[in-house]
Amino acid sequence: MKKWTKRSLTGILAGVALFSLAACGGEKEEVRLTDKVTLGVTGGPHQQIAEEAKKLAKKEDIHIEIKTFDDYNTPNTALNDGDLDANNYQTIPFLETQKKDKGYKLSIAFKTVAFPMGIYSDGLKSLKDLKKGDKIAVPNDPSNEYRALKLFEDAGVLKLKKGVEEKATKNDLAENPLDLEIVELEASQIPAQLKEVKAAAINTNFAMGAGLTINDDSIYHEPTKNNPYPNVFVVRTDNKNDDAVKKLEKIYHSKEMKDFIAKEFNGSVVPAF
Repeated sequence: MKKWTKRSLTGILAGVALFSLAACGGEKEEVRLTDKVTLGVTGGPHQQIAEEAKKLAKKEDIHIEIKTFDDYNTPNTALNDGDLDANNYQTIPFLETQKKDKGYKLSIAFKTVAFPMGIYSDGLKSLKDLKKGDKIAVPNDPSNEYRALKLFEDAGVLKLKKGVEEKATKNDLAENPLDLEIVELEASQIPAQLKEVKAAAINTNFAMGAGLTINDDSIYHEPTKNNPYPNVFVVRTDNKNDDAVKKLEKIYHSKEMKDFIAKEFNGSVVPAF
């Protein structure tokens, strides 16, 4: 009995020691991004840009595998969980909100492009033509609703309360001189509802999907240069300074990429670097 106990105890201790070493090693192990990068994007312009980056990356001996998503939440979850190596589809306020709410250990590697938000109308040629009681539409998600209201404020249509943050809604107005009815809608649905309102702030990717462009169709829009809402290339924090990330930054900021963006998107998508 004593021998069995001694042998068992020795085996258990050895197993614990091996487990401890493996656990310690697991905590210290950091997976570096090298010549293969799995990149998450949303469909549309980001996917098109990723396809161009994939071609350019071959010259740097980097293979990019593209995974396309149709929602804004999954790509960050997938990146944080290790199913992606990077993603490119979101603005800084959206990323910071997700990090705060979900505890993701993600970091911005570099800025990529901006999608200037525009105000569109099926009947008006100028926001000066708005009349008392008219309906205007804005996206109903937190970061985009604030952005849309700020755009109407910049155009002189209304005024937000001082100090309101990114999650401001139509209830945070300080002034609404025309007593406009502000309709909050799912961002992707606004183009289809454009005939039902006098004017609407539409995210560029959804505007493009409806055949609308900033330069040709909007009656007011955010600046195309130094846009305040750049999209960012995001990685896990441990990978922020990896050589592969630095190479990808050069690719996304290259003249070839600038020329591609200018030719492909007619000003609706602009470089943010």
